[in-house]
Amino acid sequence: MTKTNPRIFVLDSSVLMHDPAALFRFQEHNLYLPMVVLEELDNGKKGISEVARNARQVSRFLDELLSKNKQLNIEEGLSLDGIGFAGNGHSASGKLFFQTRHSGARLPDSLAGHKADNSILAAAIALQETHPDRSVTLVSKDINLRVKARALNIAAEDFYSDQVLSDVNLLPTGIAPLPADFWESHGKQMESWQTEGRTYYRVSGPLASGWLPGQCVHLDDASDFQAIVRRIEEQDAIIELATNFRNPKHSVWGINARNLGQNFALNFLMDPDIDFVTLMGNAGTGKTLLTLAAGLAQTLDNNRYREILMTRVTVPVGEDIGFLPGTEEEKMTPWMGALMDNLEVLTGGEHGGSWEREATNDLLRSKIKIRSVNFMRGRTFVNRFVIIDEAQNLTAKQMKTLITRAGPGTKMVCLGNVAQIDTPYLTETTSGLTYVVDRFKSWEHSGHVTLQRGERSRLADFASDAL
Repeated sequence: MTKTNPRIFVLDSSVLMHDPAALFRFQEHNLYLPMVVLEELDNGKKGISEVARNARQVSRFLDELLSKNKQLNIEEGLSLDGIGFAGNGHSASGKLFFQTRHSGARLPDSLAGHKADNSILAAAIALQETHPDRSVTLVSKDINLRVKARALNIAAEDFYSDQVLSDVNLLPTGIAPLPADFWESHGKQMESWQTEGRTYYRVSGPLASGWLPGQCVHLDDASDFQAIVRRIEEQDAIIELATNFRNPKHSVWGINARNLGQNFALNFLMDPDIDFVTLMGNAGTGKTLLTLAAGLAQTLDNNRYREILMTRVTVPVGEDIGFLPGTEEEKMTPWMGALMDNLEVLTGGEHGGSWEREATNDLLRSKIKIRSVNFMRGRTFVNRFVIIDEAQNLTAKQMKTLITRAGPGTKMVCLGNVAQIDTPYLTETTSGLTYVVDRFKSWEHSGHVTLQRGERSRLADFASDAL
């Protein structure tokens, strides 16, 4: 379709409530808003939820468009070019049209009534009849609405502009095996040196130019060589020999790595030069246990951080149990079962007397604070070890809001499993966790590891594979 004959996209309210900037993501094509969409936005604008904030933002964008195009007749369409948001890399040169009169389109008897979805379908059919030379497409996050549209021969699509990747399998795992002939093909001009107890190598060769900062590399041979790419200098890569946390001498708060992925994860978690860590993996791979162990070791033993802050989005798996009494921390406690379970492992709850256990628990409670995501906006965390659990349930916007809270000396760790998303309208490719893993993959002060091997129990391992 050429620019002289742009497509027409009919937007559903679910798209705008998911991403208010959707108005500016259709380039030269025209947009059409049925009147019932404006009514749904008006009904959804009340409250303090993310959806309500998005609905209000859409209203502000529409008001800005009307102010900019106040000399034009609204039936001629409002130009989407020149709005302030377009400066963020979203250029739109098309027009926005509103439904100004009754569509008059006749729907099948099975779709009779005044339901909002049916009104949107009627508007799309009317556009097809009045613009037979144009491609009319309904864009909606509502699967059922897209199914009904297809049944009526209306082209329908999901909103793809917020997808980070076309396939979640394209997301880097953070770990790359080296070929068996690595030393023969890359070791001829290799340089080696030590600084502050760390061993570095300068590697040049065909593999080095394709590596990314923060990437973990290893050899599956008797040498058990494991290293982390620190930076890329033209065609050379500077790699650092990884610490072997599987050795009991290098235990972290009494915890040792049990596999390759956990070893690299502890290297990132214990490194003061790494400010941002993302750990992905199925249940039982050790994400929370390793992170808590590293946080406690650096907070209580090394005094590197003042305290540990832990937060997560409160999305229930089943029926919501309703409002919870108490303070912010008391309200968050039921959501932090993983924290309590792992603390019992780390503190060795079965050893020592009741007095020792109580004293240890009091000390940990003074250093571990539980906070709600809802109250993070506007805060700045200085010298904190921040853990964002269940990060797969956060949107890209929410993830940005949290990460930008980091002040000097703060380390942020995001934990999650994109196969267990509970937030409506979020998928593996649009999750905020996927978003940050992809955006931080080239930053030398970040690290990412996808943990593959479960270490919880043989029952949990079998259930993860078989169920």
